[in-house]
Amino acid sequence: MQILSGVGRSKYTPLLILFALAIFQSCKKDPDTMTNQELYKALSKEKNYSKILDFARDAGIDTTKFAYTEKNTPVFALLEEVGFGHKPDLRYTEKKIQADTVVLRAAAVQLVKGNSVEEVMEQLEPVFPVYNNLKVHYKRLLSENKKDSAAVVANSLNAYRWIHRQSKGSPRFVMVNIRGAYLTAMDSAGKNVLSMRTVVGKQDTQTPTIDTYATSIVTHPYWNVPKSIAIKEIFPKAASDPEYLSRNRIEIIDTKGEAVNPEDVDWEELTAEKFPYRFRQETGGDNSLGLLKVEIKNPLAIYLHDTNARYLFKSNQRWRSHGCVRVQHPTELANYMAGTKLLDNDFLTEPDTVSIPPKWHKLKARIPVFLFYLGADCNEKGDLLYFADVYKRGLPKV
Repeated sequence: MQILSGVGRSKYTPLLILFALAIFQSCKKDPDTMTNQELYKALSKEKNYSKILDFARDAGIDTTKFAYTEKNTPVFALLEEVGFGHKPDLRYTEKKIQADTVVLRAAAVQLVKGNSVEEVMEQLEPVFPVYNNLKVHYKRLLSENKKDSAAVVANSLNAYRWIHRQSKGSPRFVMVNIRGAYLTAMDSAGKNVLSMRTVVGKQDTQTPTIDTYATSIVTHPYWNVPKSIAIKEIFPKAASDPEYLSRNRIEIIDTKGEAVNPEDVDWEELTAEKFPYRFRQETGGDNSLGLLKVEIKNPLAIYLHDTNARYLFKSNQRWRSHGCVRVQHPTELANYMAGTKLLDNDFLTEPDTVSIPPKWHKLKARIPVFLFYLGADCNEKGDLLYFADVYKRGLPKV
């Protein structure tokens, strides 16, 4: 017992401390073996959680619904928001993909191990260059007290987090910004591979916001005239001008899918609302869809397509369509979506009046397509760009 008293005790004190620490460490549970509930408890401590909240605020996340409380701290919900965002303002979503729980747990484990919040959160977020540039601008706008501009950028940040969620496992994806009337095609890492102008919906025929995926490329597509256009535009012209349909190469199709002779139709007895047929425009370069259509899964009859009015892409006022998206470089887009050279570059030089039967090219991979209404975005140089609120929707809800 002599070594535990007097000079002997002071001599062995460091060894006793090390021994005690070793016992403590051996009792401390390895984060890798913790249950999700144990990880939750460790990260729910106010000191730990506040650091995650601070990071989220700097990324444009409204943290009010993730606030710390002693009874319930939504740790994993906040981690999910940082990495995968929440559903933006979308009129149609084909399917919401669940966040990757393995990735969320891995982030929680790294945080409990003591890794820095910045390091862990940045691994959780999208790696897209445009996303990182938007974050830089968001912080700058906050520092300049430009709250309205910051809110617009925050909305775009969430859109890219949502893309990160929804594009899981896809080799590439396509994003159309309706508000800016342009399209960007990116690889799985968010690198911009292809950019082009688009023509999108007018104020009274707005292009809807959609989250879906492309199913096929159609060359020499028919234009099956939507009912709204048929009633408002085609029927009145066909009824008053006997040559209108033939001049525009538009057929009348019955319920069996067979063509009807316009001369057999009693135009005086019919009304647009009770018209028992549909209109279909023949294929060819003078077709309203041009020579190519990208079919995307949705119930709104929206798709991406070529056009017989390509001169419109030279204009800065490109909100001119009935709702579908006309693309400036359809051949390049089709090849990128297919992941191979599906079409030659001279495909669009075919004679305007040649009618060739449609051909469907089913896409082998799932290619997500997003139609967003974003007020801000970044170009490849990292510059922040703002876009006019053409549909007069006001500030976005973040």
